[in-house]
Amino acid sequence: MSDNSALELAKRLIACPSITPATGIVFDEMEAMLQPLGFEVSRFIAGDRPEDEGLGGAVENLFAIRRGPEGARHFAFAGHLDVVPPGEGWGSDPFVPKVKGDLLHGRGAVDMKGSIAAFVSTLHSLPSDLGTISLIITGDEEGPARFGTVALMDLMAERGITPDLCLVGEPTSVNQLGDMMKIGRRGSVNMWITVNGTQGHVAYPHLADNPITKLGTILSEIDALQLDEGTDWFQPSNIEFTDLSVGNPAHNVIPAKAEGRLSIRFNDQHSGDSLSGLVREIVERNGGELNPIISGEPFLTPPGELSGLIGEAITEVTGVEPELSTTGGTSDARFLSKIVPVVEFGLCNATMHKLDEAVAVDDLDQLAKIYALVVKRALS
Repeated sequence: MSDNSALELAKRLIACPSITPATGIVFDEMEAMLQPLGFEVSRFIAGDRPEDEGLGGAVENLFAIRRGPEGARHFAFAGHLDVVPPGEGWGSDPFVPKVKGDLLHGRGAVDMKGSIAAFVSTLHSLPSDLGTISLIITGDEEGPARFGTVALMDLMAERGITPDLCLVGEPTSVNQLGDMMKIGRRGSVNMWITVNGTQGHVAYPHLADNPITKLGTILSEIDALQLDEGTDWFQPSNIEFTDLSVGNPAHNVIPAKAEGRLSIRFNDQHSGDSLSGLVREIVERNGGELNPIISGEPFLTPPGELSGLIGEAITEVTGVEPELSTTGGTSDARFLSKIVPVVEFGLCNATMHKLDEAVAVDDLDQLAKIYALVVKRALS
């Protein structure tokens, strides 16, 4: 294969350790791939992630653009070069890309250096005057995502740049390449509940105020909520309790404080603020305090031009009819959807974030062909 194949480019990116938040060498490699193709490359550090989040440090971002003729359409590809920590127990070094049989192994092979490599590979076959093409690449997707795509969008706004269509290369396929694309995602809000009481001896409850009882009432009321029954494109919103903490080492002491945490993944019938208000009323009515953090709002790109282009290209290359879905967790598409129609499509997600993460070499080649068709037809 040529040095510009999706496989070879993926190897180059995987060989750059880029545990979130990513900076430095992996962006050097990305810039080296794009500049010879006529892209203007901008790199910047947006901020430092707080150390108390466990993954502190600087975040690097890259925006690259190759402008087409005046008035030409603008197609954007978005992705991230940061990866999750590899963990212990790999069969080989996670940052030394290795082809074993039909698979390329390495951290980021699927999520999502492989799809970035596939897209860059297509650029070698696309005419430079086809239209405007940009890449929106962050080093802060796997973490809090505070200094990544949002900062890139600010940069684009400052320069008056707005794409017409945007493809995010997240690994969306399930059992085979092309069987699923994402046209939306649910929103996410995490909530911390604190109930303060009065410490005392269990034999003298009238001299104390037990916060556990109040917290139990709060959680019971929240658990009884039925938020919705789903929509045509979204599954029902769900509430999951994720932590309970009292920290009381003594069996004969009523504690002074009890805490709980819950997470709500919600569809487009709600907003983070509306759900926070709903839960806050229950919490405060029962003597507690609520601290919600909204990770993202739901979005939907209704079936249309972009999903049609991607679906047609998938079927032409693979023979597969893709399912249009809104399942799964959040992605940076939740930010980009505010300024441009966005659809997510990429590799099979079976090994993402796992030991010995791997992608089929043939899938990389097919993905590059799909991306090439999508871009050509979007800009024609």
